[in-house]
Amino acid sequence: MLLGKCASEELPLQGNFVAMFTLAALERQIFDFLGFQWAPILGNFLQIIVVILGLFGTIQFRPRYIVVYTVWTALWVTWNVFIICFYLEVGGLSKETDLMTFNISMHRSWWREHGPGCIRRVVRPSAPGILEDYSYVSVTGCIIDFQYLEVIHSAIQILLSLIGFVYACYVISIFMEEEDSFDFIGGLDTYSYRQPPQEHVELKPVKPVGRSK
Repeated sequence: MLLGKCASEELPLQGNFVAMFTLAALERQIFDFLGFQWAPILGNFLQIIVVILGLFGTIQFRPRYIVVYTVWTALWVTWNVFIICFYLEVGGLSKETDLMTFNISMHRSWWREHGPGCIRRVVRPSAPGILEDYSYVSVTGCIIDFQYLEVIHSAIQILLSLIGFVYACYVISIFMEEEDSFDFIGGLDTYSYRQPPQEHVELKPVKPVGRSK
């Protein structure tokens, strides 16, 4: 079967794509968990599930699963563009809001206090009237601000998603071409496909009919 042969030949490439996409999503998921960023956590989880679904659809020749992946990829790109706008404060958005935590908590990105070169200090207030267990966190010396790290992560996700989208469209086109060719062949020789013709035909002698006198 030509379709199976093509899929088996491209299976290593598919595996590399899935491994790359999954590792990128898992890496982001870990740091979002550390920062209690519930909205990105939900998105990363769905991304991992859909990537695996797309691989399953490619191996099992299920174009519908790949179509689901392409639709989700468009949504995933849109979500990452929104995250970039959020951290760059484009269009009236503010990175100081609790949007990424669904307004459940006041946590911010994990990179805000643990970025490259950041020095984190806990400063307890000495002013009267402030609770003793209340403290401030001072972060200095960061090589790159946390919002740009988040933007870089989202940009990488967009780049990987565009690669996956193009490859998914390529696989769908192959499936459609193979299905059309199979339908054409089956339409010409449907009987022979389902019930092979007999190779030997039994011949019986025919008794000649005498002429009437």
